Parts: sequence; C-alpha cells; structure tokens
Amino acid sequence: MNRLISEAQNAIVLGLRQDPNACITCSFQVEGMVTLLLIRDYYPAIPVLFLDTGYHFPQIYGYRDEMTARYHLNVRNLLPAQTVAQQESQFGILHQTQPDQCCQLRKVQPLFTALEDYGVWFTGLRRDQSATRANLQVADRFQLPSGKQLLKVSPLASWSSKDVWTFAREHDLPLLPLYEEGYTSIGCQPCTERPIDPADPRSGRWSGRKVECGIHIAAAN
Repeated sequence: MNRLISEAQNAIVLGLRQDPNACITCSFQVEGMVTLLLIRDYYPAIPVLFLDTGYHFPQIYGYRDEMTARYHLNVRNLLPAQTVAQQESQFGILHQTQPDQCCQLRKVQPLFTALEDYGVWFTGLRRDQSATRANLQVADRFQLPSGKQLLKVSPLASWSSKDVWTFAREHDLPLLPLYEEGYTSIGCQPCTERPIDPADPRSGRWSGRKVECGIHIAAAN
C-alpha cells in the first residue's frame, strides 16, 4: 500500500510541475474521492469538476455536498446547455433511445468546454475497472475537439479495487451510501443498475448497451 501511495503521489507532483493550472473530475465515487484526498496534500484548492447532468441519484447530490463541506472542496458544477426538461421536450428520453447522444450533451460537451481552461486533468481511473481501460497510462496527452492538448493524469491507474477500499478505510473516508445498496459503478440514475455480472463492476451501466460515456475517449486528430 505504501508503494502505491508513493507512486500516486509522485504522479501528482509531476503533473503539477508540468502545469500547476490543474483540475480533477470527480463523480464522488470512491476512486475519485481517494484521488482527491491525495491531491489535496499538494493543491488543497484544486478545482473539482462535477458533471451535474440533472439525472443523478439524490444520494450523489447529498454526498457531494457533505464532502464539499467536510473537506472544503472547490467544487465547480458543470451544467449542460439544456435542462433535463428542455432536452426531453426537444429530443424525447434520449437515455432510453440514444444514450450516446444523451451522454454527449450532458457530460462530454460540458466537460470538454470546461477543460479548455486547464493544462492538467486528474482522474480517478484505474486499469482494472474495465477492458476499455486496461491500457490506461498514469500520464498521457489528451486532445480536446478544439485541438488543445492537456496532460491527463490518473494516479490510481495501477491500483486494484481492494487497494482503493483499503485506503478509504485507513483514512476514515466516508463512502457514498449507494455502495451499501449493492451498486459498484455509479452514473446517472436512469442508466445505473446493480452489476449484472458480479465479476464486472461496470456491468450495471447503460443496461449493457455500452461501457463508456465518452469523456475518456480522446478526440480524433
């Protein structure tokens, strides 16, 4: 555990040396919170970008507010161009008919717009979360649709789920209540179920129709 923490801390320090104008995306799941706690030792006021899609579980909003107060977080809520009601009036229930478009409008576009203001982007991604993340690099270049490149740093890339939960327990990190209800990977409420495959923590996302929302897929050159 000490080695993993040291490696994560080194990745954070190197990222901030590359460009101190940094942010972290956090959905307030355990990986994001562990990453955030590690970063706060070096950058207490780091902007915490939260994608407020309007479709989250009520528990997410409550936990976000609790953690913001507890750790004095600099949370920046990113809103889509349209409210849920406006989007559903124009397009219908996209998360049922076209989940990719729904994610694009409510997650990808707001985040990529916000990332234009930063040089380094920290995430809580890990390689063992899914097959699509198996080759995740601790630090890599990420290109936005505008052509701007920034450094994307995932300090927990090599951590296992057990490592993350061990760190959380040893550091008395309060956890999102939805974990106690059997959820293992948590996104928007309409597109999140308890895992279908116990061996795949992300198998409860999007009813198996897809595995990524799109924010961690580099824009085409």
